[in-house]
Amino acid sequence: MNLIELLTKPGTASTIIIICLVAVLGILFGKIKLLRIKLGIAGILFSGLLVGHLGAVTDPHVLHFIKEFGLILFVYSIGLEVGPRFLPSLKKNGLRINLLASGIVLTGFLTAVAIKFIFNVPISVITGVMCGAVTNTPALGAAQQTIGDIVSNADIAAANTQTVGMAYAVAYPFGIFGIIISMILLRVIYKINVKKEEEQYRKEVTGMDGKLIAINIEITNQNLIGKSIEFIIGNCNKAFVPSRIERNGEFLAADSDFVIQQGDKLYGVSTPMNFKNIELNLGKINETKEQEISGRLGMKQVRITNKKLAGQSIKQIGISRRFPVNITRIYRNGLELMPTEEDSIEFGDTVRIVGEKAALPEVANLLGNSIKELSHPNILPIFMGILFGVLIGLVPIQIPGLPAPAKLGLAGGPLLIALILGHKGRIGKMDFYITPSANLFIRELGIVLFLACVGLSSGKYFVETLLNEGYIWMLYGMAITFVPLIIFAIIARIMKLNYLSICGLLSGSMTDPPALEFANSIAPVQAQSTAYATVYPLVMFLRVLLAQVLVLLFS
Repeated sequence: MNLIELLTKPGTASTIIIICLVAVLGILFGKIKLLRIKLGIAGILFSGLLVGHLGAVTDPHVLHFIKEFGLILFVYSIGLEVGPRFLPSLKKNGLRINLLASGIVLTGFLTAVAIKFIFNVPISVITGVMCGAVTNTPALGAAQQTIGDIVSNADIAAANTQTVGMAYAVAYPFGIFGIIISMILLRVIYKINVKKEEEQYRKEVTGMDGKLIAINIEITNQNLIGKSIEFIIGNCNKAFVPSRIERNGEFLAADSDFVIQQGDKLYGVSTPMNFKNIELNLGKINETKEQEISGRLGMKQVRITNKKLAGQSIKQIGISRRFPVNITRIYRNGLELMPTEEDSIEFGDTVRIVGEKAALPEVANLLGNSIKELSHPNILPIFMGILFGVLIGLVPIQIPGLPAPAKLGLAGGPLLIALILGHKGRIGKMDFYITPSANLFIRELGIVLFLACVGLSSGKYFVETLLNEGYIWMLYGMAITFVPLIIFAIIARIMKLNYLSICGLLSGSMTDPPALEFANSIAPVQAQSTAYATVYPLVMFLRVLLAQVLVLLFS
């Protein structure tokens, strides 16, 4: 078979070649700036539309499989990444952002109903436009299935189903841009400083007002002379983490049983919000200049790879009781945390330990510190999670009045399971840790495959439809996309919600991976992904349900 035949006959090999071509072109398109905005990952969608329009021949079954599997990989990696912070976020403001996301969904639905009545739009068109405007493929599938169930004539059902898909493709591009435009407009309207929003989010997540600062304390509270380090830390409500003691010009390890004498200087870390409390209970604070830990003491960064200790609290492990060493910082998912005795350490964390040099190797060996163990691919839990996620997504949810049951689908099911596994961290002896680089690779691969396939499947008739009446459909889609987003983005800001969380909320309310990628590029924190994952399950269910309701109401 020559190259021409390979590219003009549908088959597995030709489909994979074309998808790779679309991915390469899309990544290059994504680097082009339009009005100082890069298309980013959305460039792959447009390259897919272009290649599809030019007549690329693909196997529809292969294309469908790759699209769905790419989406599964994307949402599963997101769930594992944000899982550890999902429930705490849900407790803090999860109810608020889910209500806001539900408001966006319902307002978009009502906008579609209003357009249907005002302009007498065929139900197949407005349903496809609504699904495309909110970039929700599962909703499109549910709507097409409902049409097939309630229309008895097979030819009419097929024609209506094709129209729904065409309207979806026309409305989809602005569905992505509408979310991004809403994020930019909100930033302009409120003159938002992204750096401040990032710092605010870090403070909310870590419970700290700003970054950890190395300080030393001159003990002036005479009641503390003769007391142990453990007693002193409790006296300042654990607002300070000790690392070492300076006594007569010599540094000593600050283990929990160490007894303070007159003239001792206590070194460690804290945050500005705790300074007043420390000065009131301990003594005068001085900021420690950058200096090398010398003498008998040393410092070491250690990776937590001992699975037996993962999930245990610092108190349970008892580092400072067993060794003349203290854990002074925890680094987790790009965040720097001030450790307390109640804090747990997780597989993959990095901790800073300070203490006697002779004890550091022994402590590092206890905690693991194995690069090989950390980098070893954890494949089994990934496929187990996807397996159970797909099974959960296929469970029918019976709703009175609907001809077909609603489902979480191939996106909602894996996301839900990944959130649970990411939160638990492990089940029995099986942990679900994936290195950040591996997780990022899975996520990027998934979204590239998904968007390439969506573009190819929609590109064939895209231009033709657009030139006929498709531009009017696109205007309908703009209204359904933009009106709810800008209204609820402003409401969210009025409610003092963090801007980065709002970006994740807007992306999640539209279940839109490319928009999430753009939101994630704004600042290197987890606020966007956490908000996205928090609202995604409920929004996915509502999108699938309302697409079916729209068909049933006006058929």
